[in-house]
Amino acid sequence: MDLTPGRQRLVFVVIVIVLVGLTSYLIESRHSSGTPAAAPSPSASTSSSAGTQGASVPPSTVPAATPASTAGGAEIYQWLPFTAADLSAAAQTTMSFAKGYSTWSYTESATAYAAKLSPLVQPQELGILTNGYGTAGVAATRATDKQVSTGSGTIDSIRSFGTTPTTITFVVTINEQVTSTQPTTTQSPQYAVTVASSGSTWQVTDLELASVGNQGLPTQGSQ
Repeated sequence: MDLTPGRQRLVFVVIVIVLVGLTSYLIESRHSSGTPAAAPSPSASTSSSAGTQGASVPPSTVPAATPASTAGGAEIYQWLPFTAADLSAAAQTTMSFAKGYSTWSYTESATAYAAKLSPLVQPQELGILTNGYGTAGVAATRATDKQVSTGSGTIDSIRSFGTTPTTITFVVTINEQVTSTQPTTTQSPQYAVTVASSGSTWQVTDLELASVGNQGLPTQGSQ
């Protein structure tokens, strides 16, 4: 439907409020399902790693989103460029990506790291992440210290969404625990993870530190 600029702003505010509540519902439902907590993100500026990374990243279980209604009874999704099922699928992709991005080992090559993330990330962004993982100095430190990282992610909120293509940007806390020959370290940076609809699936198109925008990311295994 066509809305005036004023009504669009009002609708956006209502949508954001509802989506924040919906996101909290998704997260709480996921925690209550018994899914074990994981560790921090592969953007670790740390020199330790723990746990051995599996060959594949098992997808986390994200409950289906429940259609949200406004006080007047109107379905909120009629104003959104995605459905409740789309939101659940996008959240699932985001959680799987957070785990895969933050789980790595000094024995894992850049090629293997890229192959693991490939189903979840669009090619251009995958190249950026792979280059960061394979940076010579970082890779050398990772190998020397025998770093192994175990990671996971938690969706904190929805920051924004867009159309053509349909995109959703989640604010995500990526947890990472790194063990190595050095003392074990943990960190939990917050990221803005943007996923876009690609046919019947969702893929990550952008990853940024939530607080600094496009000013760069820590690199996995860096000191």
